[in-house]
Amino acid sequence: MSTVSYAVTDSLTMLRRNLKHAQRYPAMTFSVVLMPVMILLLFNYAYGDALGAGIGGGDYIDYVTPGIVLMAATAGSLVTAVGVCVDMTEGIVNRFRTMAIARSAFLAGHVLGSVLQTMLGLLIVVAAAFAMGFRPDAGPLEWLAAAGLLLFLTLALTWVSAGIGLVARTPESASNLPLPLQFLPFVGSAIVPPESMPTALRWFAEYQPFTPLIETLRGLLMGTAIGSSALVSLGWCTALTVGGYLWARATFRRPAKR
Repeated sequence: MSTVSYAVTDSLTMLRRNLKHAQRYPAMTFSVVLMPVMILLLFNYAYGDALGAGIGGGDYIDYVTPGIVLMAATAGSLVTAVGVCVDMTEGIVNRFRTMAIARSAFLAGHVLGSVLQTMLGLLIVVAAAFAMGFRPDAGPLEWLAAAGLLLFLTLALTWVSAGIGLVARTPESASNLPLPLQFLPFVGSAIVPPESMPTALRWFAEYQPFTPLIETLRGLLMGTAIGSSALVSLGWCTALTVGGYLWARATFRRPAKR
């Protein structure tokens, strides 16, 4: 077998290990899925009539769902950060370093496992949105493009979260550090249009990375204008993926200081 074949085989072994951990300890995965669904219930049924008046017509559930789905993708980053940090603090990584295992397999297994769990969680959130009345206009190609965008974003955030898990000293800090990522969509166009915000907040909402992602996803699902948001979204996802991967790889290769 070639070096690449060994690396792939070892990564798949680590993937199975992480998926088994998720099966044995489903509480964190469940909470990551539950929070976006609860937020969707809150904003649709408690605030939907008031907030829906400012979106220019249409059902509020159709406006808010793309933002909440993207928020669910950011919530999955919590699982990655905590899982990586737990392995680093419990000493299992030191054992892996002494074994004939590809060095890339540890991070690859965590990233692949978290991406699969997050995408499954997104399906549950979308199903909940349909149960609440979400009715997108997307055809098969638009759904495929939306799934690809969410997959790309999930991969990007997972690599960033892997780096967070490597630098965090405790699982508790690893669970807190990704929180800003989860709340950035709130300060974007997830809940209300940026045009309705105060000037300073509107400027931040328009130029932060999640607003173009939300607008692209909303355009794909609901047929609204996308404009340059798609290219900006791909640029942000590429930058986060490459930056997160290089950061995580460089951090993992450093001697452990725990």
